[in-house]
Amino acid sequence: MKKITLVLVMLFCSPAFAEDFYYQEYVAPDAAYGADYVESINVSTDGNQRDNYIGMRLHKNERISFAFDMRSGGGTTLKNDGVGLGVYVGNRLTDFLKVEFETLYNGANDTKRDIDFDFDIWSNMVNVFLYQTYGGAVEPYAGVGLGFSTIWSDVGGRVEHAMDTTFDFSYSVMVGVNFALNDRVNLDLGFKYQKYGDADHKASSGTYATTDIDATEFYIGAAYKFGLK
Repeated sequence: MKKITLVLVMLFCSPAFAEDFYYQEYVAPDAAYGADYVESINVSTDGNQRDNYIGMRLHKNERISFAFDMRSGGGTTLKNDGVGLGVYVGNRLTDFLKVEFETLYNGANDTKRDIDFDFDIWSNMVNVFLYQTYGGAVEPYAGVGLGFSTIWSDVGGRVEHAMDTTFDFSYSVMVGVNFALNDRVNLDLGFKYQKYGDADHKASSGTYATTDIDATEFYIGAAYKFGLK
């Protein structure tokens, strides 16, 4: 709860913090309108809008949860800290809306109650964000993500051993802040909850157990902004 509160404080304090980083660039006169115009730091000196970006995020899982549920009754929940790595590409559709595609890998490997768990998760998400820019340098945002995860699972030990691959629906919600370090590079800090999906564990007799996987994550990332002619 303290970490969530810290993120919210960062969002509300951003406008005041932004004033120290505010600056603008003047570009050449617009021939069509016959007047100078001013753009934010997302505009290059040749008037080419830098609405596109590509980046990478490092995700810190805060006790990612694997709830193992056996059809015959019983089960256990494995909670494990870990890290994930994501890469993404996006576009600023308007002054307050952007969309991106992110592909992310994480997983866990542990033993609990004499059951060996080994999970690898590859999620592919389409994220949509609402954002507000202050001073051209600080950008708090909130977003949702929808997509699918491929889950490779290997469960064994005192239960029937199974190696399975599951393809399931995923969703996420996010809040964070982008900081413009310069005209080209953004620093991204945020908090996310993601439901990765359910992994089915099957044997010759059929599905005998499932694992429900979700996580709360903090992340830090960097993005490179560019324009397309």
